[in-house]
Amino acid sequence: MNQKTYKPVVLAVMDGFGISLEEKANAVALAQKPVLDSLDQNYPFTALQASGIAVGLPWGEAGNSEVGHLTMGSGRIIFHHLPRVISSIRDGTFYENEAFLKAAAHVKERGSKLHLLGLVSSGSVHSYIDHLYALMRFAEQQKIPRVFLHMITDGKDALPKEGQKFLDHMAERMAKEFPHITLADIVGRYYAMDRDEQWERVQKAYDLYTEGKGVKIEGWPSEYIRASYERGVTDEFIEPAYVADSEGKPIGLIEDGDAVIMFNFREDSMREIAHALADEAFDAFPRLSMPNLLVVTMTEYSKDLRAVAAFQPLEINAPLARIIADAGLKQLHIAETEKYAHVTYFFNGGREKPFPNEDRVLIPSLQIAHLDDAPEMKAVEIASKTVEELSRYDFILVNFANTDMIGHSGNIEAGIKAVEIVDRAVGRLMEAVLEKD
Repeated sequence: MNQKTYKPVVLAVMDGFGISLEEKANAVALAQKPVLDSLDQNYPFTALQASGIAVGLPWGEAGNSEVGHLTMGSGRIIFHHLPRVISSIRDGTFYENEAFLKAAAHVKERGSKLHLLGLVSSGSVHSYIDHLYALMRFAEQQKIPRVFLHMITDGKDALPKEGQKFLDHMAERMAKEFPHITLADIVGRYYAMDRDEQWERVQKAYDLYTEGKGVKIEGWPSEYIRASYERGVTDEFIEPAYVADSEGKPIGLIEDGDAVIMFNFREDSMREIAHALADEAFDAFPRLSMPNLLVVTMTEYSKDLRAVAAFQPLEINAPLARIIADAGLKQLHIAETEKYAHVTYFFNGGREKPFPNEDRVLIPSLQIAHLDDAPEMKAVEIASKTVEELSRYDFILVNFANTDMIGHSGNIEAGIKAVEIVDRAVGRLMEAVLEKD
């Protein structure tokens, strides 16, 4: 009997690529992309909804890479962390959450401090401002006297200078509703939310939180943010700064015996700083010993993290990767390290461990601050490796991060180049796949 032969299946994810009728400032519309135009004209082609309820988010909420990969990999709508937490706030169960109550009891027993740490942004990709205000309300209800906010500024999933607006808004609201909560420090997500093991960045955030290493600020940090903007430093890259007390010392250091609630609901970008704070065996850089520090995370950032998760991961049965594995087929998931979690954890339905016959290739991302200076990123290397591996696998998931990561920069010229680079990379894959017998 002749063995059945077939071409390998390649799912090529052009992260951040979108379809819009608006041509002004639209890198996709302005780019020269003959390969993608040919696919549109000569092959079956359709558009998918990638935001709102189609990917398990509230109606009208912008989609993102995480929910996109989760939805593709699971093959169904998964109601994500964001609406789940919002629902719990509305029905009141948020304030009865065992993880939050454990943090409150921990600091009450010791007379220590409660810290709220996370991204303050309108982006709704990694965190949600109403979740933070609900935690502030929880702290007030619990009558915890010393509560400190550690603010991470965005500038990537939100406008580059939005942090100033949030600071002004929070100053007014905290004074009215949460007078016992104090802003302790501020730092950009470039440092606190690294996900590429660039530990020198993470250490700056950790040292700010635990030792007060950073610029000293007296009072509310609005002037510090304004001065940063004037120097060309936008929210993503805000350098570590702490609010000083009357003696010039950091007002809200994280210390042994305290409790930290990390309120980002998205897992991948908080894992590194969470491990640095929580895990005694962490050795990427020197740290203080804090065996009695309690860390609570909004969601389960990692199964091996010594922390308590407030909202447990959903059980996603039979994601695509499992179905392929159960069929005895071989699969490869390939991306650059900026998108490691997306082609592994998220695509596989919240599972870190590979399925049988699932291999992973991770190409190290460029270690530069401004990716729009290098819009090619690692697309050429990823395409080359994928073509090289085609004959060994039945299914390949490949992620090109260019149009997402460069799109965040707002640099239209770099964005156009990113689209054109991805177009050529997809062309190489298409040619190689179609040549297979």
